Amino acid sequence: MIWSFSKMHGAGNDFVVLDGVRQSIDMTPERARALAHRQFGIGADQILLVEAPSHPEADFRYRIFNADGTEVEHCGNGARCFVRFVHEQKLSSRNPLKAEIATGLITLEEADDTTVTVNMGQTRFEPEAVAFDTSDLPSTRDHDDTLWSLPLSNGDTVTLSLVAISNPHAVQIVDDVASAPVAVQGPLIEGHPRFGNRVNAGFMQIVDPHTINLRVYERGAGETLACGTGACAAVVAGI
Repeated sequence: MIWSFSKMHGAGNDFVVLDGVRQSIDMTPERARALAHRQFGIGADQILLVEAPSHPEADFRYRIFNADGTEVEHCGNGARCFVRFVHEQKLSSRNPLKAEIATGLITLEEADDTTVTVNMGQTRFEPEAVAFDTSDLPSTRDHDDTLWSLPLSNGDTVTLSLVAISNPHAVQIVDDVASAPVAVQGPLIEGHPRFGNRVNAGFMQIVDPHTINLRVYERGAGETLACGTGACAAVVAGI
């Protein structure tokens, strides 16, 4: 079995990208893990797969597998690489493109050699959108946002905004993102039993009304250098 691939990244969030239109690719969790392995594979945060669409309005199907082999709903930086890959591989010259993801359609447009625009779709804030169990859990209101106080297994309690941008995010505000306990709290939030499908944990420092610093512990990948949907979720949570 031999597959051709490209290695790409968006802001350091790195991917193995595969053409499943011209190649027959049966991606499995085991194969995704093998490809993503930093020592024994190619190495990547996610595996991206371009396929023929099933939706009548889509140009392509866009599938994402995390480094742990789980298939997920969306990846913003991956979407930017996706449209560049499609054009560079001459799978289509259409611009903008419509890509089918697990939760619907997204629109991707390549503006020039360095700029790609992605319509990330609608955000949702209700707990069920991120499969979050709120039973007997305290919450407060902050403008239009509901903040949830979540006890962690190490004794910490974190205050979270819940945002779904096709995939689930839990964002907390921290004083200093450089010293935030991402390595400790990240996996405890990601795998917390109240999140039915796990969650991406964002740690956001608000620098000024126009600037944030952000670190994200991604579901199934750990902390990554960048996270497109996480950046969108953090901005929405901070407004």
